[in-house]
Amino acid sequence: MTKIKFGTDGWRAIIAQEFTVDNVARVAEATAKWLLTQNLPKSVVLGHDCRFAGELFAQTAAKVFITNGIKVFLAKNFVSTPMVSLGTVQYKAGLGIIITASHNPPSYNGYKIKAHYGGPLGPELVQEIEDIIPEKASVNYLSVDLSNTPSNLLENAPLEENYIKHVEANFDINAIKKSNLILAYDSMFGAGQNVMKRLFPEIYHLHSDHNPGFHGQAPEPIHKNLIEFSNFIKEKKNVSCGLATDGDADRIGLYDSEGTFIDSHHIILLLIHYLVKYKNKTGKVATAFSTTVKIKNMCKHYNLPLDVVKIGFKYICGIMVNENVLVGGEESGGIAIKGHIPERDGIWMGLTIWEFMAKTGKTLKELIDEVYEITGKFHFERNDLHITEALKIKVLDNCKNNAYKSFGKYVVKQVDDLDGYKFFFDDNTWLMIRASGTEPVLRIYAEANTKEIAFDIINETKKVLFSIH
Repeated sequence: MTKIKFGTDGWRAIIAQEFTVDNVARVAEATAKWLLTQNLPKSVVLGHDCRFAGELFAQTAAKVFITNGIKVFLAKNFVSTPMVSLGTVQYKAGLGIIITASHNPPSYNGYKIKAHYGGPLGPELVQEIEDIIPEKASVNYLSVDLSNTPSNLLENAPLEENYIKHVEANFDINAIKKSNLILAYDSMFGAGQNVMKRLFPEIYHLHSDHNPGFHGQAPEPIHKNLIEFSNFIKEKKNVSCGLATDGDADRIGLYDSEGTFIDSHHIILLLIHYLVKYKNKTGKVATAFSTTVKIKNMCKHYNLPLDVVKIGFKYICGIMVNENVLVGGEESGGIAIKGHIPERDGIWMGLTIWEFMAKTGKTLKELIDEVYEITGKFHFERNDLHITEALKIKVLDNCKNNAYKSFGKYVVKQVDDLDGYKFFFDDNTWLMIRASGTEPVLRIYAEANTKEIAFDIINETKKVLFSIH
């Protein structure tokens, strides 16, 4: 029996090794049994993204839910994670389930659970489900014929259409279309491709065809995976802004007119600035431990409360569900804003930025300069180290035991250990070391006033870490 464990954001495994029909049935059965014990509607919204065999895995889960007497609102075609989360709210379902491995490499698939409020189910509740996963699915789900299931147990749900209506009701799409903006979108072969083709057929579209192999590229919207998109913008010389989203379209990547990558730290600051200064909105800001310290400056400027939480959007979502949150965001490109669901949504964030540009008539660079006037300039770098488990454990032990007093010429003044280890060299310059919650990787992050210093901190850190014997 394979022990199934949920990580930072759902259960993920390699297709045909651990991610099998039988194992999906086991997880679905535990989810169904749990839902039957809760004071929640006995229904689920269920969908899959563009990954290999997504439809097969989604149908398997549907059969298990139906056998347990739970109604399934099943998505037509592939959908994004935000579409399932929104659908969970709109259909007043007890849970949302999306078959996706998000930004992981193409060999992976996964299973994410969404709560009735349209955001990640809380970690303690996910643990309750994990604890009751059976060794083998007890129901004979293979005998269920979905084509012959009564409508009180199975209903096709037009999640994409519903999402488009929701977008059109909340954005000034006309202002974007009538502006002089020339826009580009890279879906990374992911689940955002159809909705963006329908909303903006006239813009440049890259990698917007169905390819479960993602051309061998992990669909994570970070610069090293988007070089082709960056070069496309540079070569065209007329693109105002480029938006990219990951495999299940809940994370954002962004490029300016010069093909320069705009990281999520800058996007979070742009969103706060736009929503407060231009849209007169207010509320708390909630960000993950690995985001820029400049958010503190922005919140102070606009007199907004700030919560810094552990890494994993579920922690931000927990605050959004219970409090008045304006912006919640992570370093990895997962951001949510007021007026939508308490869920990351790469397309929604991208459209907010495009609307900001259209309404002000300013370039992305000019809007970032407005942010810098408030926060000061900064640069952020992240490096993922694929190292041995032994070295990873040794590094983390050293962090825990306060062994690192300096990294090259950078002397540690203060250490925060909310989630990983953040070494401050001064108020605006820091390094962070943290093990990934979803991959066998040690991540190192650095923030400084300039790109050169941030890179130098990363390089000095690698020297120190790799000098361990």
